[in-house]
Amino acid sequence: QVQLVESGGGLVQPGGSLRLSCVASGSIFVINAMAWYRQAPGEQRELVASITGDGRLNYADSVKGRFTISRDNGKNTVYLQMNSLKPEDTAVYYCFDMWYDTWGLGTQVTVSS
Repeated sequence: QVQLVESGGGLVQPGGSLRLSCVASGSIFVINAMAWYRQAPGEQRELVASITGDGRLNYADSVKGRFTISRDNGKNTVYLQMNSLKPEDTAVYYCFDMWYDTWGLGTQVTVSS
């Protein structure tokens, strides 16, 4: 059974940075495309960034140049480095395994002064 556990969320001031981590277990992680989604209150869940098993990247326009997705296959972990955070980045961030169609429970990111 595939499990995804996110960490690294929290409260940060505008302009600050956070790094989210997602550790996967129970899957052949190295071949899986992985993604980060987010959902703000009253909004639909939206794709933030994705990375394929061979390292191809995709970003939402709203985070290009500020967020970076990466993976460490040796640690079964995918990361989301978030810089220059804005209040509109406030949301619950979810890790998603695109091969196994599995979600993590999410981690809250709040950007506020």
